[in-house]
Amino acid sequence: MKLQPKWLVLGAVIVAVAGWAAFGRLSTNGLPEGIVSANGRLEAVDIDIAAKTGGRLEDVFVLEGDFVKSGDVLAQMDTTELEALRAEAAAQLRRAEISVDTATSLVTQRQAEFAATEANVALQQADLDAATTRLQRSEKLAQSNTVSQQTLDDDRAAERRAQAALASAQASRAAAKVAIGSAEAMIVDAGAAVEAARASLARVKAQIADATLTAPRDGRVQYRLAEPGEVLGSGGRVINMIDVSNVYMSFFLPTEDAGRVGIGTEVRLVMDAAPEIAIPARISFVADVAQFTPRTVETEEERLKLTFRVRARIDPELLRRYITQVKTGLPGMAYVRLDPAAAWPEALQQTLAE
Repeated sequence: MKLQPKWLVLGAVIVAVAGWAAFGRLSTNGLPEGIVSANGRLEAVDIDIAAKTGGRLEDVFVLEGDFVKSGDVLAQMDTTELEALRAEAAAQLRRAEISVDTATSLVTQRQAEFAATEANVALQQADLDAATTRLQRSEKLAQSNTVSQQTLDDDRAAERRAQAALASAQASRAAAKVAIGSAEAMIVDAGAAVEAARASLARVKAQIADATLTAPRDGRVQYRLAEPGEVLGSGGRVINMIDVSNVYMSFFLPTEDAGRVGIGTEVRLVMDAAPEIAIPARISFVADVAQFTPRTVETEEERLKLTFRVRARIDPELLRRYITQVKTGLPGMAYVRLDPAAAWPEALQQTLAE
């Protein structure tokens, strides 16, 4: 009985050694030359679905964890006030369109009036010509005492009245012409009012459309940040989702390894939750600034302590095939093939794509 604890300790040591040996097959020390590994975690692009303008949140149609497709309706803002504004803008548009019709009719009326004044000017000019001719005749006859002085005076008065009537007709014609210009200006003004009313209506319709919050792309809902009935300000967040078509693992490599990594370098990702599956990926980003930098870099040893953030992106086509199973936040290991000629270990040769 006194020896039992020793046997238990020995058994635990054996199990630990066996586990370490199994892990060593894919550890850095157990990897072939030209392949390095690093710890990382799956990440994806976060997207905040927010209200463009302030208002009351009417309803939210998704739950945390739901998978949504591009264009799916996620939430709805209250549009009661916007609907009233749309009705008002539509009424303003109708009024402006009526004003255009009215101004057009007025132009037609003013053109008819101008034509009438033109005819009157012609008539008054004919009367003046006749009065002038009659006066000239009377003046010649008066020299021979053929007509009386009274007749001559009457003809002179008639000629002056004809001149005055012609001047009045010409003034009326000028006024009618100005009236046409004024009526045409009213058409331009009414047309501008129509355009303004249409713009106002289009703006309100856009605000109503923006009140329906939709998914910009395929993804998974992470958080409901607001609930129905809450009043949100402009830009108030309602839902946080992740873009499951853009999933990657971020990890850090030391200087000597990061310097050999290029964009497009082949990577294998192994998640802790599924160690039997290798997910193919490629390097999509290498930071140009080192992190964990010592205060002063003076020696080669200190330079080797520098690390660079690296990102390996999973092929979007592969993600689409398994899009409903994609999850972020899972920890795992990234195995980077720095040397294209290096052979993958047996455990990494069978990938998810195959």
